[in-house]
Formats: sequence, C-alpha cells, structure tokens
Amino acid sequence: MAPGAPQGAPVSGASGGVPDQGTAGGAGDKGLRGNSVGLLGSVVLGVSTVAPVYCLTATLGPTVTAVGVHMPAVFLAGFLPMLLVAFAYKELNKDFPDCGTSFTWTVKAFGPRVGWMAGWGLTVATIIVLSNLAGVATNFLYLMLGEMTGSGWVADLDQNKAVHLLTVVLLIAGATAMSYRGMTATKWFQYSLVGLQLAVLVLFSAIAIGKAAAGDLPDSIGFSFSWLNPLQVSSFSAFTAGLSLSIFMYWGWDTCLTMNEETLGSAKTPGRAAMISMVTLVGSYLLVAISAQMFAGVGTTGSGLGNPATADNVFAALARPVLGSPWSILLFLAVVASAAASLQTTFIPVARTLLAMSAYRAVPPRFGAVHPRFRTPGYATVAAGIATAVFYVGMSLISENVVQDTILALGLMICFYYALTAFSCVWYFRRSLRTSVRDLMLKGVAPLLGGLLLSAVFLQTLTDAWAPDYGSGAVFGIGSVFVIGVGILLLGAGLMTWYGVIRPEFFRGETLRKDTPALIVED
Repeated sequence: MAPGAPQGAPVSGASGGVPDQGTAGGAGDKGLRGNSVGLLGSVVLGVSTVAPVYCLTATLGPTVTAVGVHMPAVFLAGFLPMLLVAFAYKELNKDFPDCGTSFTWTVKAFGPRVGWMAGWGLTVATIIVLSNLAGVATNFLYLMLGEMTGSGWVADLDQNKAVHLLTVVLLIAGATAMSYRGMTATKWFQYSLVGLQLAVLVLFSAIAIGKAAAGDLPDSIGFSFSWLNPLQVSSFSAFTAGLSLSIFMYWGWDTCLTMNEETLGSAKTPGRAAMISMVTLVGSYLLVAISAQMFAGVGTTGSGLGNPATADNVFAALARPVLGSPWSILLFLAVVASAAASLQTTFIPVARTLLAMSAYRAVPPRFGAVHPRFRTPGYATVAAGIATAVFYVGMSLISENVVQDTILALGLMICFYYALTAFSCVWYFRRSLRTSVRDLMLKGVAPLLGGLLLSAVFLQTLTDAWAPDYGSGAVFGIGSVFVIGVGILLLGAGLMTWYGVIRPEFFRGETLRKDTPALIVED
C-alpha cells in the first residue's frame, strides 16, 4: 500500500496498474461507476436537485411577506453567499475529489468531530427536504388531476390524510427505486423534467409580464429598479428572514460535487457544473420574481403575493389567472415534475455522503454497500428513503404545524454545513494563499466572506427563532423552530459521541486525517 495510507483503508486499481481517475476519492475506489456523468449531466443534476419550480411556489409568498417588493433583491442577496461558497467547493474538489464533499473536506481541515457534524447537517437537511418534496408533489398531483378531469372531488382527495400519506409514501418509494438504479439509467427522464420546468417558467413569466404591461389588472404594479436594492429592505431582521428563505432556494447545487467520483474529469467538471447551475437558477428566480410581482402585486388580499391564504402555494393561485384554462395544467405539471425530479436526485448527496462516512468508518459499514450491477450506494439510498417516509408520516400524524416548523428549521441546517465547508477551504489552503492573487481570492477571501455571511444568517435566525411566537408555538417559552433546529444538532452530537465510543477508529484519526492522500493505490 502507498505510504501514508490509513491502515485498513480501501484500495483501488490492480497491482501496478493506473487507477481510473473518474473514481478517484479519498478512500480510493468506493465502487461507484466512474466517468459516467458529463458536464451537461452534472448541470442537469444540480438544477434538478434544487427544484426551481417547487422552490418558487413555496417561497414567493413567504419572501414577499418578509421583505415586500424587495423580493428580487433578496433572491440576489441569497445568491451571493452561495456563489462565494461555490468557490470553496470548486477549489476543494479540485484538490481532493471525494463524494463525501462537506464531510470529508471538513474532517481534513478541522478534524473528525467537526467533519462528522457537517455530514450530519447535510444528511438531516436532505431528509427534511425529501419529505417536503414528496408532500408538495402529492398536493400538485391531485390539483393537476382535478384540473385535467374537471372534478373537484379528485382535487380534494389530497385533503384526505390517509390518501395523502399513502401517495407520499408511494412517491418516496418510486424515487428511491429510481435512485437505486443510478442516474445513468434515468438521465433522459431528468433531462426532460428539467427542460419542462425551465420552459414553463419562461412561458409563465412572459405571459405574466405581458398581461401586467397591458395595464388592466387590478393588483398589478410597474417594475422598478429599486426592487433589486437590498439596502432598502425595512429592517435587518426582515432581510435575514427573507435571506434564509432565498438560501433554501439555492440549496442542492452541490449535488454536482457529490457525483465527483462518477464524473468525467472529476477534478474540474463538477465545479464548472456547479457554477453553471447557480447562474441558471438565479436567472430563472429573478425572472419569475419580477414577473409574478408585476402581475399580482404584493398585497395581502386577492391575488397579491402577500395574501396569507395563498402565500404557501403561489402557483396554485396564479396558474389559471396567468395561463388560463386549460394551459394552467402546464404549471401544475411543472411543479409535479420539479418535485419528482428533485425527489430522485436529492437522494444523491445523502447516499454518497453516507457512503464516504462508511468508507472512513464514521458510520456503520453497511452504509458503504454498493450494488454490484448499478454501482450505486444501495443500502444508504434505501435507508434514506425509509427515513424520509418515516419522518414525514410521523411528523404529519403528530401535527401539520410540526412539519412546517421543521421546514423552517431547515435553513439552520443548510447555513450550518455550508459555512463549515467554506471555513474549511480557508483553513485547508491557508499555507498556499500567498502563492497568487487568484489563490488568495478564490481559496481565501471568497470562501471566508461566504462563510461569514451564512454564519450571520444562522445566528440571526437562531436569535429570532428564540421568540415564543416564532413558528407554530412555544416550548417552555422558547420558539418551536429554535427547539427543533438546536435539538437536531444536539441529537447529532449525541449520536456522534455514542458511535465514537463503540467505533473509535475514525475519531482517533486512523482512517481520515489531514495528510490522507487523495488516491490510495496498491504498490
């Protein structure tokens, strides 16, 4: 084994052979299918995981409620820390392409315990998102069927809790099965769903702007460049609330990086794909935000985006007024497609993070099982699917309010592990920052600023969430969202401590450390 390799670590490549660079990773060949995803495929995966149509219908209303007409400015502001953090991912991936991404890189920078918590944050955030995706897909599936059949009782089937939960479980099972088979088996499915989403968003925006410009809508408002100025938001607390929502809207682009060991050109292609995905997303978000605001206004009644009766599902309210019948079905179909596509691809980061954690002995070995035919993390994928279904059904049976509070706490998890990854980049490359201006900016300044911005959002959200009226209620005088968010992190710390006692190798630095080579081969 090569010098410096951790004792007992997996190896790749035949004796004396040259390993496949497409599957190079910190623990060697983990069994994934190398060189199976190109640049276009990586971009599609990044956009698909974010699920732009789903994100927009769920966040347009709450963002307007927080910041009013400055929603486009907040979408731009949310893009900034994500862009800065994307530079960190790009540089870390170039140096150490590993499917564990945030977990692996944070371990190499700050040690096993901080890295384990980064992996925990990513895992929990993914399960929360997967459950909500399945719920939204179910909502719009029955709305679409009701619109297609012209039957109100079909649309109302979603209101039956038993029908709703059964449909959610079936959707999760289907997405799990497709992810189990691998992305290459369903790439054209992904291409078509992402293409459909973007085409419908452009169509919706063009018609909305056209109707608003005609001037015969009671709630429409004229465009103003002040909408793009974040400095005009009424308060920092309002800005932070809106920013937390917009950060959620960009979450998932890093899926491009978790596929790095399966990507053609693993050191460069994932980073480029992440950047293209981000630009695509911010462009579509700004277009829809401006067009929807022009068409419906930001009022709290009627079609206004701030109307609490429709704020949590804006496209359901605007589909028919904007597109008319029967074309409104296209928007319902786009939301279903968005959620369905994201359901499949969102399994990628959690399954591959668990695979990497298992390879380095940070979680039980079974999570490292790779299907011999499909070359996917089979056990981790199925485990994530079961956890998602149990979480959604359990939370729904307890209270719908608990489900919403958990989604609000999601922003904390996202800021937590993204900020850790950004700071890891600065510390990991600290000795090479003086090499060139490029290295200083892309490995130091940009990630540091991104990490600081996300940390500020994390701390401000915690401060706001402490208030008893933040969320659906109070627990011992503390806001329920604070309790859930901090409780999830404390649960992770407890599990980490327990596993460190029964399987201490990883936590002693025996399987992954700062000097672990990027590729371990046999001599």
